[in-house]
Amino acid sequence: MTRRTEWPDSAVGAGPGPGAAGRTDDSASESAYGPEAGYGTGSGGGFGEGAGRRARSRSRISGSPSSSRAEKGEPRDPVEQARNICLRLLTGTPRTRKQLADALRKREIPDEAAEEVLSRFEDVGLIDDAAFADAWVESRHHGRGLARRALVRELRTKGVDSTVIDEAVGQLDSEQEEETARELVARKLRSTRGLDRDKRLRRLAGMLARKGYGEGMALRVVRQALEAEGEDTEGLDEPF
Repeated sequence: MTRRTEWPDSAVGAGPGPGAAGRTDDSASESAYGPEAGYGTGSGGGFGEGAGRRARSRSRISGSPSSSRAEKGEPRDPVEQARNICLRLLTGTPRTRKQLADALRKREIPDEAAEEVLSRFEDVGLIDDAAFADAWVESRHHGRGLARRALVRELRTKGVDSTVIDEAVGQLDSEQEEETARELVARKLRSTRGLDRDKRLRRLAGMLARKGYGEGMALRVVRQALEAEGEDTEGLDEPF
């Protein structure tokens, strides 16, 4: 039987966490997970100013009486340990439920205690895989130019459910994806000048392929970019 622990409001921060407002609250998702927070664009990302306040709040939490008990060498409750581990991991960057579950398992937290804490954190919005996936797609597409195929692959490695992934990548339609591919090629085009046509084609198309764009779209976008520069693209309709 799962042991229930009384959770004072202060145990998980003041008020709902990132994503608690639901997927309809765009401002909440953007402030907690969006590109302006450095999400997916730096070494570890971050939450922004609002998250800084949450991080300080969580730091105060970690200085609770339980810390004093630990300093005295007294045994700590596994639920309390799991809670503190999750709070530390969530400071500065959002994480999926699976990422946190893996971290608790690695630290040998009993499954019962881990499940209780993870479920509670989901209830209050500190864990929100749907918000995580939405923000990941927004940030990685606009920040790195990744196509849907690459985004799906990345979200799977983070343990996001397939249904949630499908909804998140559904934000991108084929027209938006192709427009991003054109922007990527336009930025890279200048560095390929002076190379022969086939080498330019391979370099530009290869760049798009690594970002998850399909062969047909990559060939079309590159061919049109080369034509705009006056390159003879005869024979480039065949798959590369």
